[in-house]
Amino acid sequence: MLNPTSVVSFWFLLFLSLFHLTLEQIEPLSSPTDREALLQLRGSLGLRGKEWPIKPDPCLIWVGITCRNGNVVGINISGFRRTRLGRRNPQFAVDALSNFTSLQSFNASNFMLPGPIPDWFGLRLPLLRVLDLRSCSIIDAIPSSLGNLTNLTTLFLSHNKLTGTVPDSIGQLSALSVLDLSRNSLTGSIPTSLAFLPNLSSLDMSSNFLSGPIPPGIGGLSKLQYLNLSSNGLTSLPSQIGGLGNLVDLDLSDNSFTGGVVPSDLKGLRNLQRMMLANSMLGGPLPRNLFGISLHLQSVVLRQNNFTGSLPVELWSLPRLTFLDVSANKFGGLIPKSSSAANGTTAVLNISHNVFYGNLTHVLGRFRFVDLSNNYFEGRVLNFTYNASLASNCLQNVTNQRTTVDCASFYAVRGLTFDNFGHPNSTKPSAAEGPGKSNKTKIILAAVLGGLGLIAFLVLLVVLLLLCARKRGDPNHRGNGVGPAPAGGSPSHPTGESVDFSNVGDSFTYLQLLQAAGDFNDGNLIKHGHSGDLFNGVLESGIPVVIKRTDTRSTKKDTYLLELEFFNKVSHQRFVPLLGHCLENENEKFLVYKHMPNGDLSNSLYFKNNTPGDGTLQSLDWITRLKIAIGAAEALSYLHHECIPPYVHRDVQASSILLDDKYEVRLGSLSEVCAQEGDSHQSRRLGFMRLPQSYDPSSSGPSTSVCAYDVYCFGKVLLELVTGKLGISASSDGEVKEWLDQVLPNITMYDKDLVTKIVDPSLFLDEDFLEEVWAIAIVARSCLNPKPAKRPPMRYVLKALESPFKVVREESSSSARLRATSSRGSWNAALFSSWRQSSSDATTVIPQTSGASKGEGTSSLKLSGPGSQSQGSFHNGAGDISLSRRRYSKELFSVRSGLHDVERVDQE
Repeated sequence: MLNPTSVVSFWFLLFLSLFHLTLEQIEPLSSPTDREALLQLRGSLGLRGKEWPIKPDPCLIWVGITCRNGNVVGINISGFRRTRLGRRNPQFAVDALSNFTSLQSFNASNFMLPGPIPDWFGLRLPLLRVLDLRSCSIIDAIPSSLGNLTNLTTLFLSHNKLTGTVPDSIGQLSALSVLDLSRNSLTGSIPTSLAFLPNLSSLDMSSNFLSGPIPPGIGGLSKLQYLNLSSNGLTSLPSQIGGLGNLVDLDLSDNSFTGGVVPSDLKGLRNLQRMMLANSMLGGPLPRNLFGISLHLQSVVLRQNNFTGSLPVELWSLPRLTFLDVSANKFGGLIPKSSSAANGTTAVLNISHNVFYGNLTHVLGRFRFVDLSNNYFEGRVLNFTYNASLASNCLQNVTNQRTTVDCASFYAVRGLTFDNFGHPNSTKPSAAEGPGKSNKTKIILAAVLGGLGLIAFLVLLVVLLLLCARKRGDPNHRGNGVGPAPAGGSPSHPTGESVDFSNVGDSFTYLQLLQAAGDFNDGNLIKHGHSGDLFNGVLESGIPVVIKRTDTRSTKKDTYLLELEFFNKVSHQRFVPLLGHCLENENEKFLVYKHMPNGDLSNSLYFKNNTPGDGTLQSLDWITRLKIAIGAAEALSYLHHECIPPYVHRDVQASSILLDDKYEVRLGSLSEVCAQEGDSHQSRRLGFMRLPQSYDPSSSGPSTSVCAYDVYCFGKVLLELVTGKLGISASSDGEVKEWLDQVLPNITMYDKDLVTKIVDPSLFLDEDFLEEVWAIAIVARSCLNPKPAKRPPMRYVLKALESPFKVVREESSSSARLRATSSRGSWNAALFSSWRQSSSDATTVIPQTSGASKGEGTSSLKLSGPGSQSQGSFHNGAGDISLSRRRYSKELFSVRSGLHDVERVDQE
């Protein structure tokens, strides 16, 4: 039994230790040199006072600063944002770091440091243990002086723009445990000096341009657990790799081991959990007993090589195997009838595009999904293979199989009997005549198919020549946007026949997407969209993606084809990149998009502080919000004005505006995009595109299939950015009407201060920023004109967003000069024509219609102005603007011809 006195002593000592540690952590900065260096670093990097305020003690208040004994030992500016001035000319300006005598850790990951790593890094930071410069836009070569940092344990330089070779001096970092140089443009060979890093546990040099052999000395790194050299041009795979007894993860995919074989010594990787050797030009049979002692192996990927022979028997019995992909090789033989781990796990198997044959066996029962396509399996399908891809085999009672001739010939060459798909008269051809008859049949079949193919080619050639001649004769032909308007005026109908699938990303297999999205479990679900469910996923190459799964039984079957057809015709940097698709399942279709790190506008406008212990809700600054508005306007302007015919997005809202890691806009939700109604061939286009009935744009019943509808929805998004009121762009008609009635009276050309009543209170605005906000609010109100015909085109909205000061600031030109030169149209005239209403419109209440969507035209707006108005003046919802009182340049308010007459409007 423990002595009570001893127990009390133990807890007292523990309390003293924790108390001492706490005091050490909150000890203020006592080194004046370190304080001066921090202030210099703050200025050179343009860091904000929000994270690093000048007056408070850095050790106590500053974010990311770690101190010990009154000195700075750690600096972490990962993900920080610069001030507005600092963003104008960001540089790798960290000279102040050389003044820290006790610095052990510097983390600037995801903080832009464009420029090379200074040579002095390896000379003036002798105590540095951690250097993390991931995703910093660093350029040029890795300085060899880094080899002097003998205390360094962690070096991250991945995802930059580094060039040149890897310096041999890296081998001097004897304490190094983690080395990550992936995703750069490094060239040359892997230094042999890496073999002198006895403490190395993780080595990642993937996605570079490295060449030459893998140094055999790497096999002597006894502590190495993670080795990734994929996506390079390495030429040999040394047998010494098998000496890495503690290795857990091995990825050598996408290299050039031309004619190489898998060394038998790899069977020594007894702790390996993941083996990736895909697309590496390896060949020959796999060594015997390669997987004999691999009891921990979970994932094996050998696809797209030239392996031959049969799969090792022990591979089928690995107890923890969850993923096996050996597709696109030359493996053959029979599948074993059973395995010792038949009920051990649920797993995924892909052995497609090989030459396996024979009957399906119960060993397949341990796999939850199997891809057996493009082999020569025969016989009946077992009842547990319901979740399988069986195309292009010789199976009974299964569609899309090989021909009888093909199957019979394959089995005859091997001296085997083909079951003739279960029909009688299956024979075993003699060795003398079987192959001969088969070859003769093949020759006849090839001749017939060749003749048919030639005829089809000639017919296609004639059709193409006629089409080209017709296009040359079209006087209305234009070459920008999505292509010229067809002679018949109708775009391709959404059947998929017009989609060039090679032009819309990669073709993924269901197996690949199943693995990428973690079996599409709820943990990866982003949301249930109207055209499908969205899931987060990670491809085998490590690229994060978003996968949309469309169930054709519950949604329109042509929805995914419409989107593919759109991407087939349209290419613009402002749309979310489509990486590929998977259409092999009958009831489920998949589209794969690039992952947007910052999600969409609806969940990025406000975010929580990442500082530990600080859950403060923060919001995007005004510069970023304006950047987002301009990006979205560019995308819509492209659809409306550069595509032929014009395209309408029809789903513009905050959740459709996706944001990459730099908050650049990538417009999404493209499944509703269609050609605008009302062009010269409207009736035929409606028949093909299946659009709803169109309304006259000037009527109270709005149509969602005209560009003016997008402009209206974009106006709501602009007001969301100004007010911070999320959800309005996706709200119901009643909610939008009520909200606009409250907000729009505060937007007037007369009073800038009035807009402060609706501005997001979380925004920090100086005088210039407030003027920009005022201008954008005015643009938003112009977009929200209840009459579609009065709304400005998107190209003019874009110009206004790019030059917001021109919307509200006075110019030196006189009103008389303006009126004399105002017959020519401009973006300003189009923008502000929406403010000019006749007296009959002054108190019009827009009626509710069943065709309205997302609140278009449902606001009761009273557009009125004081006193009389002469030619050349304008008014808004708060009152008139006389050009004799407030002067604007010709560029700002040159009035379009035919819009001069403005009636007297009495202010209510």
